[in-house]
Amino acid sequence: MNDLIAAIATPSGVGGVAIIRMSGAGALGLARKMFSRKGEFTPNILYPGTIDAGSFSDYGMCVYFRAPHSFTGEDVVELHCHGGTEIARGILSRTLELGARLAERGEFTKRAFLNGKLSLSAAEGLGEMIAANSQAQVRAGFTLYQEALTEKGKLLQGELSACLAQIDADLDYPEEDLTSVSRPEIAARLEKVKASLMALLAQHGAGRKIKSGVRVALVGEPNAGKSSLLNALLGYDRAIVSDIPGTTRDLNEGTIDLHGVNFLLTDTAGLRESADVIEQEGVRRARQAIFAADVIVWLKGGEVPEFPLGTPVITVGAKSDLARQEGCDVLLSSLTGEGLDALREMLYEKGFGRENDGVYLLSERHYRALSDARLAVDAALSVIDSLPELYAEDIRRAWEALGVISGETANETVINEIFAKFCVGK
Repeated sequence: MNDLIAAIATPSGVGGVAIIRMSGAGALGLARKMFSRKGEFTPNILYPGTIDAGSFSDYGMCVYFRAPHSFTGEDVVELHCHGGTEIARGILSRTLELGARLAERGEFTKRAFLNGKLSLSAAEGLGEMIAANSQAQVRAGFTLYQEALTEKGKLLQGELSACLAQIDADLDYPEEDLTSVSRPEIAARLEKVKASLMALLAQHGAGRKIKSGVRVALVGEPNAGKSSLLNALLGYDRAIVSDIPGTTRDLNEGTIDLHGVNFLLTDTAGLRESADVIEQEGVRRARQAIFAADVIVWLKGGEVPEFPLGTPVITVGAKSDLARQEGCDVLLSSLTGEGLDALREMLYEKGFGRENDGVYLLSERHYRALSDARLAVDAALSVIDSLPELYAEDIRRAWEALGVISGETANETVINEIFAKFCVGK
């Protein structure tokens, strides 16, 4: 695994700087063959000089990270050159000619995991940061990268290990008849673990919203002002606005950023009975959007539509510059801008809530592992009055499920799939 790998670590194309990264045995020796510095390389210092790519040279810089104090845990060298595509490719080709091999996707980060520099969930957090499409996803990914979820999992594993140790003691000394004494203590520990697991699982919905966005359906009768509201919230004309009823027949969508969280706005067709086949299809799609939404904005007017139970509804009195409506959560005018800021804040509160300092579950893998652990704990509690050997097996299953999060008990297939999502230079 310690063979020398190399890859371009910066995006392709023209830019200010490109970085060619090497990791593994012989990284510094290879760098000496290509870089003009003659003296010793002090780790973590960026040296200026000339990079020899064989067929051409470039002025650049070189930095050396000595094992184990590097990202991968191996000797790492970075060559920083000018950001031309052919410059970076030429320097990379030279490293391959001198004995390095091209890194696989995510291989640098995979080596960091295999060398104990970070857990599997931390690696996924790094991936979330790189792939983030919102500031909230960056923040949530960084929390994972800081090992927050792994640490929580290890604490719970510690509780489960204490339960297993107590069971082993009971089985080793049956003459002492300790089972009746330890069983309530084990049950209490398991209830504590279950409560912690439930709290973590409760963050799954918020994690999904951070990663995929909060779905908002703009709903109302024809000419209620839905398209005008969409345009006003977006800050540009996305939807056609007309006095003709039934203008909007398909879903118009746009995204806004509220406190770092993406909100996916959907302007729907006006809800009414119609003989027009196309308009009927628009209404059908509107109802689908309503039932898929995380929060509904209803522009008040006419009969109250059927809304799904549990979905927050914000009642809006639109066109407040023309008439004031009673019984609304917010009065607004898309023309004057009145009430738009209040609506944005209400959307954030109802659709997402407030970010906390805890861990958001951005990965379905984490959710499944925690769910498996909770089910195993439930199984142990259900047979806690039976033989210790029975609930001990369930406790071990819970321990192993938690280990999947850090990678301690994850299989090779899962590990490879995770790192294959990274780019080659990471």
